[in-house]
Amino acid sequence: MSTEDALIEADRIERLEDGDGLAIRVRGLTNRFGSQTVHDNLDLDVRRGEILGVVGGSGTGKSVLMRSILGLRHPDAGQIEVLGVDARSEKPADRLHIERNTGVLFQDGALFSSLSVGENVQVPLKEHHRELPERWHYELALLKVKLAGLPADAINKLPSQLSGGMRKRAGLARALALDPPLLFLDEPTAGLDPIGAAAFDRLIKTLQEALGLTVMLITHDLDTLYAICDRVAVLADKQVIANAPLHEIEQLEHPWIQEYFHGPRARAARAAKE
Repeated sequence: MSTEDALIEADRIERLEDGDGLAIRVRGLTNRFGSQTVHDNLDLDVRRGEILGVVGGSGTGKSVLMRSILGLRHPDAGQIEVLGVDARSEKPADRLHIERNTGVLFQDGALFSSLSVGENVQVPLKEHHRELPERWHYELALLKVKLAGLPADAINKLPSQLSGGMRKRAGLARALALDPPLLFLDEPTAGLDPIGAAAFDRLIKTLQEALGLTVMLITHDLDTLYAICDRVAVLADKQVIANAPLHEIEQLEHPWIQEYFHGPRARAARAAKE
């Protein structure tokens, strides 16, 4: 490791150890698309070590919120801190800090179709740890593939040779490649059958507990919310109107919350948890 890399790593560890218990802090976030305002003065806190589910109706900007936090979209106004760093900063060291300490599983997996599973997982390793021998890249990729619940031989397969559930796990393996303390999941169980979705939920919860992860996940899956989320943030009316444990969310009188959390599917999800 070079002297520069060593200094960056020391700074990374210091920043991760500092803070007030929040992995993400969003204040006054505004996102507009032309004349349409998606978020208006939105606030959000994500606590270190929790699984936070983000829900909301279509058009409430759940994915836009995640992309803003990750720095993939420049909001029109507001402040965003990720692991103690200004997510809107243009400083290379700040951007590098966020990139090295966050993992993302997009809804469709976003795997490179021409690369094998192992090569996909090695992409962030080769970008951020070029000093490591090629053999180590492969061994680390294999470790992450197994950690995501895939068989070892999946490492040499192309994404097109995998089932939908296996592609999700391959995307998760890549998200975990750099051992990030913060994980973002966009509709992680979308397109999976109920058995596969439940298995993926259990995997996320197991990894979160074993690795001490902070997880922010966007989902429409009520089973996921009731099975693994510590708190739920509800997007409506261009803001986060609630951010609390489910038993508190269920008591709120907002029309969307009442319809979403008191319908037959929500009752079934609660019964399954109990």
